[in-house]
Amino acid sequence: MPDGAGKTETRSAVPAPAAVPAPAKADSAASPAGQSSCLSALAAIPGNRVTPSAPASQNGDPACRVSEPVRVEALAIRGPDGATAVSFEPPPLLSCTMARTLADWLDRSVQPLARGHFERDLVSLRVGGGHECRRRNRATAGPVSEHATGQALDIFAFKLGSAKDGLQVVVEKPKGLAENRFLDAVRQAACGAFMTTLGPGSDAAHANHLHVDIQERRSRASRFCQ
Repeated sequence: MPDGAGKTETRSAVPAPAAVPAPAKADSAASPAGQSSCLSALAAIPGNRVTPSAPASQNGDPACRVSEPVRVEALAIRGPDGATAVSFEPPPLLSCTMARTLADWLDRSVQPLARGHFERDLVSLRVGGGHECRRRNRATAGPVSEHATGQALDIFAFKLGSAKDGLQVVVEKPKGLAENRFLDAVRQAACGAFMTTLGPGSDAAHANHLHVDIQERRSRASRFCQ
């Protein structure tokens, strides 16, 4: 995958009120209790439902090992009336660092965009499973996918509002101009938060979802955004 550049910032239409502490910078040091500081930081935020987990056996393939694997059921975000949470359907297995990057992006970018475009809170994401030991784009040869290390997530839809009157914005089939603009803004924000962002129009493999990952590229300043 060649290096590329995308727009790396977005402007939220409505700022999120301060209610939930923003995730701190991740590191791999262990806490006194033996829990990683990454997982401890996530666990300390009310509304987060993140638990240590273990990926299924991959026959010892070193290319498919996840650093600090966690199962993500929900991540806290700031809402107009205080803290709320975004659930994941189904709960993916990710690296803890990926989970923290995702939490920050949802809180700082996606939630304000949902409020600004629809005056609704982000309530859930329909996602792929996260960790999966395979080649990139499910090819039989070539580089290992970022999913193999738990550094990537595929997002198929954003659910906004309550369970009763919720609006589901499907990445592959947005309905109308408002949903198109929302998805464009979400994608632009992802280009700044993650190392790689791919979605409909980039290639056939990403026609129905938004792929985001934090796998470092040849330059730490480089982003690939399509």
